[in-house]
Amino acid sequence: MKRIILASASPRRKDILEKTGLKFRVDTGDYEEDMGLGLEPHELARFLSHEKVRAISGKYKDALVIAADTFIVFRDKLLGKPRTKKEAGRMLKTLSGKAHSVITGFTILDTGSKKKVSRSVETKVYFKRLTAGEIEAYVNSKEPLDKAGAYAIQGLGAIIVRKIEGDYFNVMGLPLSTLVENLKKFGVHVL
Repeated sequence: MKRIILASASPRRKDILEKTGLKFRVDTGDYEEDMGLGLEPHELARFLSHEKVRAISGKYKDALVIAADTFIVFRDKLLGKPRTKKEAGRMLKTLSGKAHSVITGFTILDTGSKKKVSRSVETKVYFKRLTAGEIEAYVNSKEPLDKAGAYAIQGLGAIIVRKIEGDYFNVMGLPLSTLVENLKKFGVHVL
């Protein structure tokens, strides 16, 4: 089997991919995301994942490189990662009691054959109504910082999620089922 390279600095993506039992290496690359490209959300997610793959693919001959990008869409606005506690609090207040979409785009590239697949997956997430005290306590936990939409569904943020429709792992940053189905196109079978 070809070497698999995960082009991601996200510990969550690494943990998710480890669930497959596949052997892989992590290479974080240095691609800087630009959320202001004016693309439709699914197209933007696929484009950013493709650029992350492209940024490191030249370092590997005959390998499969996988990259992903995740962000939140609420009322046609993209929400990335908050940079400050204040920004995290504003995001959580905006999402409180409402539904939003989590979109992850991923790209798989075979550096030998140049075969490429890019897909995007959307999951609907419904927040419970949050009090000002709950928002403040969650922000003070520091978990919301550096998380798209200012929450981590796999952590304390699970408490503020009322329900989801779609792939749980997509909300964490890597739509595992769809990824595994697409890996089959490259001869990689998990089951």
